[in-house]
Formats: sequence, structure tokens, C-alpha cells
Amino acid sequence: MPILEGQSLDFLSHSPEQTRRFGVRLGEFLEPGHIVGLAGDLGSGKTTMVQGIARGWGALDPVTSPTYVLINEYRRADRGVFYHVDAFRLENATEAMLLGLEELFDGRGPMVIEWPERILPILPEERLWIDLRWVDELRRGLRVTVNGLRYERLLDDFRQAAFGK
Repeated sequence: MPILEGQSLDFLSHSPEQTRRFGVRLGEFLEPGHIVGLAGDLGSGKTTMVQGIARGWGALDPVTSPTYVLINEYRRADRGVFYHVDAFRLENATEAMLLGLEELFDGRGPMVIEWPERILPILPEERLWIDLRWVDELRRGLRVTVNGLRYERLLDDFRQAAFGK
């Protein structure tokens, strides 16, 4: 049973597929310009979550981890673009700035960032953040927090659709 508070939501996923389904439901609400940070240790389910989010958003291509290329772009039928960033190999926010990552915050499409804490200084203040933590071999704890009215509305809509509350 999820724990629902004003600007946050705690959820226990019992399987990778449940984590993916959570992402699918969330992805249905993403719009151009939305920023979603996915923080957590290796193996905590970040890429699994992105796979679901991209599917829910309508991406036509399967999601793969962009660890070695930094950014993957996925398209949907209406030519919208979804950005998947993996900041694991970045040393700091300055490196991200030098690579032009800030230019993608212009609202062309939603952006999901794995390892966002590595580039925190350049991230917009208003965003949705998901902390994933390892509980055991299959289960993962998810804590969703939002900052900004746009994201509070997104979380309220998601909460209503996913949990009826």
C-alpha cells in the first residue's frame, strides 16, 4: 500500500515488472519540459523505471541504458522526443554544462536523468525526483518527491490514476 503525502509518495515495488508498470503510469503524464531525476544505487531499478516511463509516454523504440553515450533520444508517432540521460560517467555539473546538457532543458521533450545528483547544480529547481532503493533481490522502495506547482499537479494526477486517491 503506497504512503501518500502532499508532495511525496512512497511505494514498495515487489518486482521489476511492477517497477516498470509504475513507470508506465507515470510516463502517461509527462509533457515537454518535464524533468524527472532517478537516484539510487547500481541495480536499484533506474533503467527499469525509465523503460516503463518511456513506454507510458509513447516511445516507439525500446529503451537501453545510455551510460556510454550519455543521452538517448526516443521518438513517438507524433514526432515528440523523450530524452534519457545517464550522468553516471560525468564528474560534475561543469562537465555536463560543457557538453551542452542544459540546452535540453528548453522544453522540447520530457527528460529523465539517471544519477541526477552528479549534475544537481545545473538542474532546474522545479522537478520530479524518484529515489530508488534496494530492499531485497526483487523488491525496491520508491520515494517520489516534487518541487514546483507543475509537478505537484502531475503527482496529484498520477496518484489519482494509479491509486484512486
